[in-house]
Amino acid sequence: MNAPITRVVALGASNLTRGLETVVSTARTAWGPEVEVLGALGHGRSYGVESRVVIRTLPGILQSGLWDTLSSMPPAATRGLVTDVGNDILYGFPPPIVLEWVEEAVDRLHRITDDIVVTGLPLHTIRNLSAPAFMMFRSIFAPTCRLSFVEVVDRAEQVNEGLVSIASSRKLQFVRMQPKWYGVDPIHIRPGWWHPAWQYILGQEASVRGDSGWLEGLNLYFMPPERQWLFGLERTSPQTGYTLPHGGKVWLF
Repeated sequence: MNAPITRVVALGASNLTRGLETVVSTARTAWGPEVEVLGALGHGRSYGVESRVVIRTLPGILQSGLWDTLSSMPPAATRGLVTDVGNDILYGFPPPIVLEWVEEAVDRLHRITDDIVVTGLPLHTIRNLSAPAFMMFRSIFAPTCRLSFVEVVDRAEQVNEGLVSIASSRKLQFVRMQPKWYGVDPIHIRPGWWHPAWQYILGQEASVRGDSGWLEGLNLYFMPPERQWLFGLERTSPQTGYTLPHGGKVWLF
C-alpha cells in the first residue's frame, strides 16, 4: 500500500448507505480531492440475489453493473470494502451460499487490488437480543424470515467465521464491529457513531475528519443507482461519475 489511494470500491447494504457521506468525505480528506468512490449498496441489499425493500428492488451486488464499470476503468490504487453481509442470512440462505457469494465478490476485487477490508457481523448485539426484541426486529427488518432466534445466531456465527477465514486466506484486513457502535437496533450503527465507525473501517481512526456538509450527504443518500425497480418498473440511471462540490466522484450501482 505504498501508492496513495485514489479509488474506493465499497460493497454493502443499510450501514454503508447511511454512512456513505462519511466514507466519501473521509476518503477525500485522507487521499485528496480526486478520489473516486464506487459503491454497490442499498437498504436490504443482497450479495447474490435481487432484494426488495418496500417499493424498491435492487439486483444482487454480484449482478450489478459495478463490475463491468470497474473493468472498463484504468488501473488505480484501490481500497475495497466488503461490508453488511448479514441480510442474506435473514433472507433464508444457508451460510455456505452466503459465503460463496461473498468469496466471489472478494475474488473479483482481489483481481484489481490486494488492499481489501472485510467487516464482520455484530455478533455481540445479536446474541444479546431478548426473545421479544428478536421477534420485533425480525418483523420490522425481515418480515418474510421464519428462522428462530437460535437459528439466526448459529448462522450468523458460521458466516462470521467464514468471513474471518476468507480474509485470513487472502491476507486481507478483517475488522470486528465494536459493541459501542450499536444501540437497541442490533445491526445498524447508531447515527452518532457513523463517522468514527466508518473512519475506523477505512483505517483512518481519529486521524481525519470529513469535510462534506449536510447537503452533500443528503444528495449522496438519495442519489439513484444505475439500476433499480420502483413499484415493479425498471429505472436506469447511467453512471458516469457524479462530481461532488467538495471534490471527488461517485458511482452507485
